[in-house]
Amino acid sequence: MLDQGTPPAAGTPTGLGARLMRRKPVERLVAEGGQGEGGTLRRSLGLWQLTMISIGATLGTGIFVVLGEAVPKAGPAVTLSFVIAGLTALFSALSYAELAGTIPVAGSSYSYAYATMGELVAWVCGWCLILEYGVSVAAVAVGWGEYLNELLDGTIGVTIPDALSAPPGDGGVFNLPALIVVLLAMAFLLGGARESARANTIMVVVKIVSLLLFCAIGLKGFQSGNYADFMPLGMAGVSAAGATLFFSYIGFDAASTAGEEAKNAQRDLPRAIMLSLVIVTALYVLVAAVAVGARPWKQFDDTEATLAGIMQDVTGQSFWATLLAAGAVIAIASVVLTVLYGQTRILFAMARDGLVPKTFARVHPKTGAPRANTVIVSLFCGVLAAAIPLGQLADATSIGTLFAFALVNVAVVLLRRTRPEMNRTFRVPLFPVLPVLGFGFCVWMMGSLSAITWIVFGVWMAVGLVFYFCYGMRRSRLAAPEVTADPAAQK
Repeated sequence: MLDQGTPPAAGTPTGLGARLMRRKPVERLVAEGGQGEGGTLRRSLGLWQLTMISIGATLGTGIFVVLGEAVPKAGPAVTLSFVIAGLTALFSALSYAELAGTIPVAGSSYSYAYATMGELVAWVCGWCLILEYGVSVAAVAVGWGEYLNELLDGTIGVTIPDALSAPPGDGGVFNLPALIVVLLAMAFLLGGARESARANTIMVVVKIVSLLLFCAIGLKGFQSGNYADFMPLGMAGVSAAGATLFFSYIGFDAASTAGEEAKNAQRDLPRAIMLSLVIVTALYVLVAAVAVGARPWKQFDDTEATLAGIMQDVTGQSFWATLLAAGAVIAIASVVLTVLYGQTRILFAMARDGLVPKTFARVHPKTGAPRANTVIVSLFCGVLAAAIPLGQLADATSIGTLFAFALVNVAVVLLRRTRPEMNRTFRVPLFPVLPVLGFGFCVWMMGSLSAITWIVFGVWMAVGLVFYFCYGMRRSRLAAPEVTADPAAQK
């Protein structure tokens, strides 16, 4: 069993400042890898599966779902917005890759912050990750319903009524398809990481083929005149669209949440992160360029099924649009699956540290999966997806992600300076220039988000701090004397 409440030993610093700044030794983070309540996570994922998890969590969200919202903000320059968002993700991905190879654990940037900046910052980072992963599951699930309706209409001529396929505020009462796709992902995850990874790999292949098919057909309707006024809304529009589209890149760090289920985490995690980001960025820019070339930017609207509509416009036939919708249904489902996976593993790490209830760290001995964790998170995300419109979810996800990524760039600098002797299977090139650029880009894009998004973020952080001071700080396992002791003395 994991210790949740052992009081500190005599002489251990107990002042508020010392408690907030206490750091978890890297050696202990690694040594506890896979350990949970009543069982351990299974190491069954190789480089291929990790890369597919990362691609599965990333590829599809921005293209299949958010593109229709981003184009009206930037015009044809949305392709530049994708590049800017991709560069911002790249700088942070380099820092993620170094830390994932050095500290291969399930907590992702939460664990990296715990080792370098102390418990309070780690909690803030973890709370942002809950916003990033949990809310993005809901956001992507909202878009899944749009494409499901396209598929049903093209195959059997029936669609789900708006009352049951859209959330309140978007003309509906309850988004039933969004809830269904989250529950389907939950069913896969309850079977274990290896089984979920197999299903995800198949879905990733389908989504890549679907996007390449769109490009091949969309080029037939490409008109260079659609790019005549490339930046109609100026750089401010490009920046605003980039901030929204950054939501599309959040999945690349999903591989880092699988650190305790990877066969060779130190070698494979950095490779999976970088490889997936390169593939995703290339496909995003290609598809966005074809989409804008095939449809004037002023004709884009906020429908989530943008690509299917373009396919029908270009071909004049419903068959290709229906085929793309089928691919999108599978593609978006894989995003829900892998992002939901990441959310459960982050909560698993936080629960093991005592900062959230230990129920989230309980592992089923047969499947090696945190069952209670998975069910609770899935139900929460499913209800959220059924009740809140996409746009509000996407922007809330972006700001939480950018904040967490900014902290990762700080963490990689701090760990280099405090623990230069550690074995690093990947090193950020041009250090410390690129981490500083990564931090700066994140702050810049956060500034491009709307005031209401900042208000929501502020409320979310306030709730999180209340929970930490009332629960997490008191139950933290770092209060135990064997944890606060020098790890070198325990060898």
